[in-house]
Amino acid sequence: MPADSHLHSRPKSIAHPGPTGLQALPDANGRDSYLYVPPGYRPDCPAPMALLLHGAGGHALHGLDLLREHADAAGLILLAPASRDSTWDLIARHYYGADVELIERSLAMVFADYAIDTTRLAVGGFSDGASYALSLGMDNGDLFSHVIAFSPGFILPLASRGLPRVFIAHGDADDVLPVAICSRRIVPRLEKEGYPVTYVEFAGGHVVPPGIAQRALGWFLEHDNATMPDQAVQA
Repeated sequence: MPADSHLHSRPKSIAHPGPTGLQALPDANGRDSYLYVPPGYRPDCPAPMALLLHGAGGHALHGLDLLREHADAAGLILLAPASRDSTWDLIARHYYGADVELIERSLAMVFADYAIDTTRLAVGGFSDGASYALSLGMDNGDLFSHVIAFSPGFILPLASRGLPRVFIAHGDADDVLPVAICSRRIVPRLEKEGYPVTYVEFAGGHVVPPGIAQRALGWFLEHDNATMPDQAVQA
């Protein structure tokens, strides 16, 4: 039976400190999800957090790797679930199912043990994970303040809520998800619907260059994202 796309878990006040470091979150599907909490985390200082989604054929660690290099310096909590099958339910079956249910459970676990900054709570991903992040982010803009999409293929919101800020980056030589039929169509659609979008088109293929990941993180952590350019081209 299809699952509700609306996520119901919400951050709350936390008095006790949760453990830090890399933690596996086993699930019944046999594919571990992961949580990374930087060593400087303190429950009296709500942390920014990103839910990161891997690409097709990938693993949760691939999602984690999108921003893990920068997590300690940024004080950023990372949650990376694993899709039940080779890609996410919305893409494989065209409806939300076991994957969104896992995301709901994983968020509930994190929110129960860690203080999260609700003004800096992102969902992001690469390739199929980016398409899923955009779709889930639009459906849950009342939870996610930001959406980060690296090389997305499409967006399929079912019930848009809220108005999250959106960062999209795509290589101009991408031969897996060509930019001309993907991000160059997604960005105008989002802008037409009123979403604040920062778009970065870079010289390269179906990858996330380190400089692009760092730029996305800087955009996410900015207190006033309105100062960021709406569109840019950067190698």
